[in-house]
Amino acid sequence: MKNSYDFRRLRSWELALALFAVSAPLVLAVASPNGPSFVRAAVAQEMQKADTSRLVSVGGAITEIVYALGEEAKLVGRDSTSIYPEAATKIPDVGYMRQLAPEGVMAINPTAIIAVEGSGPPETLNILKEAKIPFQTVPETFDRDGILTKIRTVGDFLGVPEKAAALSDQVKTDLDAAVADAAKRPESERKRVLFILSTQGGKIMASGVGTAADGIIALSGAVNATSSFPGYKALTDEAIIEAKPDVVLMMTRSGGHAATDDELFAHPALSLTPAAKTKAVIRMDGLHLLGFGPRTSAAVRELNAAIYGKKANASQ
Repeated sequence: MKNSYDFRRLRSWELALALFAVSAPLVLAVASPNGPSFVRAAVAQEMQKADTSRLVSVGGAITEIVYALGEEAKLVGRDSTSIYPEAATKIPDVGYMRQLAPEGVMAINPTAIIAVEGSGPPETLNILKEAKIPFQTVPETFDRDGILTKIRTVGDFLGVPEKAAALSDQVKTDLDAAVADAAKRPESERKRVLFILSTQGGKIMASGVGTAADGIIALSGAVNATSSFPGYKALTDEAIIEAKPDVVLMMTRSGGHAATDDELFAHPALSLTPAAKTKAVIRMDGLHLLGFGPRTSAAVRELNAAIYGKKANASQ
């Protein structure tokens, strides 16, 4: 007599148990680090696969990386900080990276979104993710490894890991050389740099630790003059005087955010600093200086040269 079993007679819990018994070997093979590599690789590849043919890039450095990888043809939208290379400015602007509106992003019908960590607001990101649009967040740390991680993350998401590996190697070599050159300066000769984000209302908003400004100052062989607090903070007059900056560093700006050197050092506290005696002010493009993207090695060389009076050996 032929043995058979009618699955239609199984109760619901019995059917669930039977299905688990059949699928368990495959689940365990995927979950186990010692499982068949071809299974794990196939599952990982499927999880990472996304249609990036209509891509929105959020974050200036992220867009730079997309171009550096030669994948710019996929871009249909970018945020307002994505202004390099110049060709990127011809692509539709979906708004400032921290004030994105979901309608503006979804209006251009993207198939995928890649955004640097810190983009938002969170409500917008939640709506975009709920819309089932593949969404990749790129980690942001203001150091050498952070740049390389950005490149690999973007390359993996776009399905071009080989291109990303080649670009990462190139950036790593150039950046390591720039940082090693800056690091040759003895600690006793390193200048104190005060990064000023804003002077609006007579208030000096300066950079503490854990910021892009703090990171680029360190890579360039100088000392952050205000390293006693995290993030950005409005300084008291006493704090400015105690910081004793040799140099003031600012982003190149225009309009109401701009301040001439004379206006800057007319500030009662800044006028008493070593920087005021020599009118030592360095102004650089914000994305180039603080983007922590493929051009950071050039920013390191340029800032080091500006601080210490050497000629930069690499162009922007």
